[in-house]
This record gives sequence, C-alpha cells and structure tokens, in this order.
Amino acid sequence: MRLIISFLLLFVLNVGFAQKKQISEQEYLRLQDKIRLHFNANVDSALVYAYQMEKSDNNKHLAFANSVMTFFFQKKGNIKESQKRYKAAFYYLEKMPESRDKTLMKSYVYNYAGIVEYWRGDYSKALGRYQTALKFSTEIDDIKQIIKINGNIAILNEAVGNYQLSIKNLKKLITFIDAKEGAFTKIELLNHKSNYNRALGSAYESYFMKNLTKKYLLDSAEYYYKKTINYSQNFAENKISAQLSLGNVYSWKNDFKNAEKTYYDVIFLAQQNNSTTTLCVANYNLGDIYYSTKKYDKALIFFKKCDSLALLSKDNTIDYLKSNFYQAKIYNILKKPDLAYKHSKIYLDNYEQYEAKISEEALEVNYKQGVDDLAVEMVSIEEKYKNEVFLNRGLKVFYVLMFIGIVFLLIKNIRDKNKAHKKMNALIEEFKANIEKKNNPEFEVLEKEDAILEQEEIHLKKENVNLSIDEAKENKIVEKLLALENKLEYLNADFTLPYVAKKIKTNTTYLSYVVNKRFGKSFGEYSNELKINYVINEMITNHMYRKYSTQAIAESVGFKNAVSFAKSFRKRTGVSPAQFASNI
Repeated sequence: MRLIISFLLLFVLNVGFAQKKQISEQEYLRLQDKIRLHFNANVDSALVYAYQMEKSDNNKHLAFANSVMTFFFQKKGNIKESQKRYKAAFYYLEKMPESRDKTLMKSYVYNYAGIVEYWRGDYSKALGRYQTALKFSTEIDDIKQIIKINGNIAILNEAVGNYQLSIKNLKKLITFIDAKEGAFTKIELLNHKSNYNRALGSAYESYFMKNLTKKYLLDSAEYYYKKTINYSQNFAENKISAQLSLGNVYSWKNDFKNAEKTYYDVIFLAQQNNSTTTLCVANYNLGDIYYSTKKYDKALIFFKKCDSLALLSKDNTIDYLKSNFYQAKIYNILKKPDLAYKHSKIYLDNYEQYEAKISEEALEVNYKQGVDDLAVEMVSIEEKYKNEVFLNRGLKVFYVLMFIGIVFLLIKNIRDKNKAHKKMNALIEEFKANIEKKNNPEFEVLEKEDAILEQEEIHLKKENVNLSIDEAKENKIVEKLLALENKLEYLNADFTLPYVAKKIKTNTTYLSYVVNKRFGKSFGEYSNELKINYVINEMITNHMYRKYSTQAIAESVGFKNAVSFAKSFRKRTGVSPAQFASNI
C-alpha cells in the first residue's frame, strides 16, 4: 500500500514540475519573434507559440505570453478568457523585480491592452493605454517599441478622423525606420514597412471618403497600397488587405478593368488563407462593379455568393445588407417583381437594426446612388411589386387605401421626428446649461430652491402612500443615495434595488419607498435615468464618446444589452443614440 501511495505522489510531483520549465532567453526571444510574425496573419499559429512560452517558470515570459493572449482571445471572440489573461499579465508583471526588463514589459502589456481596446472600438481607452505604454518605452529609450506604439497611435488617429495627423506621423515613422534600417532584422524591417505603408494607404483612402472632390488623394492611396503589396510577400493578411483596398481605389477611379482583376486576385488569396470575411467583401465588390457596368446577370452571381458567405461569417452584416439592396434594384430593372420584393423585404427588415452602423461606416452606396435614404427606394420597389402582382380591382382598392394609410403614417412619422428633434435639442441645451451652472456658483442657490419645490410637489403626490418611515431616516437614505451617485456607482451593471439596499444598509422596501416618494419614480426608472443622463452628458462634452457603438455605450453604463439601452435612450430623448450623437 505504501508503495502505491509513494508511486502516486511521485507521479503527481512529476506532472507538477513538467508543467513549468526553464526557457532560455534565446528561446524566449525566438518565440517572441514567432508570435509577432503571426500576430495579424494567423492568430491560431501565434497562440501555439504563446502557449509554448507560457510553459516557462519565468515571470517575464509569463507576463508577455498572457499580454499577447489578451488580444488573441479578444480577436477570437472569447472576451472572458481575454479579460482573464489581462489580469494574469499584470499578476506576473508585479512579481518581476524592478529593472529595465520590467519597465519594458509594462510597455508591452499596456500596448497590447491598447490594441485590444482598439479592436473593441473603445478608442478613448485605447489611446490611454498607448500613451501609458509610450511613457514606459520612452523612459528606457526602447526605439523599436516606441516605433510600434507611435504606429498604433497613428492608426487610431485615422479611425477617429484625424487623417492629416495620421498621415504626417506615419510618414515620419517610415522615414525614421529607413534611417535606422540596421537596427532591425530583415523580417522586422519588412514587417514595419508592410504595416505602415498599408496604414498610410488606408489614411489617404479614408481622407478621400470624407472629401470626395479631392481625387488626388486616391493616387496617394494607390501608391502606398502597391508598396504594401511589394513588402508583404511573407505577410498574407497585409497583402490581402492591401489588394482589397487597391481594388476599392480602382473602383473609385472608375477603372473597373483593374478593379475587377484585383478583386479576382483577392478571392484567390482569400481562398488560400481560408479568410471567409475577406472572400465575402471581394464577392460583394465584384457584384458592385458588374452592377455599375450594367452586367446584371454577373452581378447577381457575385451578390448571391456574398449572401452565402455572410451567413458563415459574423463580420459581414453590412455587405449582406448592401448586397440585398442591389439585388432588389436589379430584379426591379429585370422586371422580376417577386424577387425584387423578396430582396427589398430582406433589406427593410434589417435596415433598422444596422442603421447606426451604416451611418458610422459611411457606405459608398449613398454616394453612388445619390440618395439620402435608401429605404425609400426599397419601399417603392416593394410597392411596385404589389401593384404588378395583384391586378384585380378589389386589391387595387385595398392598396390605394393602404397607400393613403402609408402616406398618413409617413406624415405622422415626420411630425413625430420633428417633435423628437425638438425634445433632443431641448435636452442638449438643458445639459449645456447645467454644465455652465456647475462652473458658476451663483446658480447654486436657485438650483437648491428648485430641488426643494420639486421634492414638495412629489411629497404632495405621494402623501397617500400607506408606508411611512421616520423623516430623519428618509434623509439619511437619500444622502447615501446621492453619495453613490457622486461616485458614479450607477454605471455598474449590478446597481439594482437589492444591491443598493445592501450597500447603504437598509432594506429594499424602505429604499423603494424613499425613491418613489422623493424622486417620483420607481427604482428601475431612477437607475435608468441616471445612466441615460450620464450618456447624454458624455456625448455633449466628449467628442470621442460619440464615436462609440451603441453596444459599447450600453456596456459603459451598465446595461446588459444594447436593445434595452436604446429603448431607454429613445424614451428619454425621442431619438436613437446614433441620431442624437450626429445632431450635436
């Protein structure tokens, strides 16, 4: 028996020691290079090398492995694991002794955290992480790391619309890299030139998208995309991305022959690299070219391929939407009303859901079609289908009545929108006035008097409530609630009636009663109003906040999903978050 126990103990110890091992500095640097080489091109391959590094018993190695895994798992959609790895990176970082290595590792960890926030679309947080990383790398004068971080900041500037600054910074970086060519390995040098030339091409193209009369910007974009392709023979993702963008540039120039050839090249490369997302975009772009050149049968082939691929990918919802828009138009031209109706219905059913995203992406469809509202055209196709298919007189009368109803609803909708805009503008002015009041002490007395009057009115309305508690106790609860408000506790997802009651050491019945009595609303309404007011204030005072997606804003104030947030926001303001942001 003792022999068996000894054997089992020895086995457990061996397994425990086998999990961690010594990795030499040379092996650590080799794995680091492999991870960086596959960082953008192939997440799964990069993860393999990160897992190998994670077997080390060295805190530096473990900090680096977990920091890159933070991004890899975020990119794969595993947010929970990404957050776990982020905490682990800091855990091992803190265990490192104070040294140059630790300062450099801080720079690595914050830089990768910035990349994660950029990937999530939270540009404000991303910039904060990058700036912290830059501080640490500058402190130890690490040239390579300084270049990488400045490159990331330049790319972020493009994302938020600072195109000229982005272009200026990227050109400086490329000049600096050329001057310090000897400081890099051949693969590092090619990787830098591939990344930053692609970023420059993208900055010029994005700059053109906001200034469509400046055609010369497309020439610059074309030049840098071609340079990217030249430097990207070993970087498949960069090469595919640059070629796809080059095709877009040709398309903008109406050079459809070169655009067509380039998109076919992209399809070949995307198939080789199993990139479903890129394959979907390339098929949509080919359909767009054939639509523009009136080759409708060919266009339909590629739009249908785009639809099939979009169902496999989570990243092509906009391409799917645009594809159905064009299919509806083509079938309308080809006099196939049933199919025109089918695709216009798909478009209309999905349009509302992706309206905010469409406005953010600034789809080229609006420009090419010269219309302000694509949905109007889809509605007309839908109506045309109905008129052509149902020809008997009774149905005609029915559709005439329905048309009158639609006109009535449209008029009502316009009036409702006008009311909503008035309400929204009033809210904006109210919040701006509140900001001014906070900066001007003379308004404080008036505010207090208004608050007292408001509380008295609410008290009169609620005097029939059966439950009654001591006024001093009520005041204490209100005081503690206001303290939680000042600390922005209401931004947490767990800011619920039971949680707050526990936090301020009372019971839910008393808390609900006091909120109802003092604020004239239920606790849920009170909580939602605080959150929505915070969002409105941030949108008015922070231009970066307006660029966040509805999902990101919802999460930032503790809503569980974007749908419930948007509903509460519309109830308060009369418009969607995207409409509110665009009208400030």
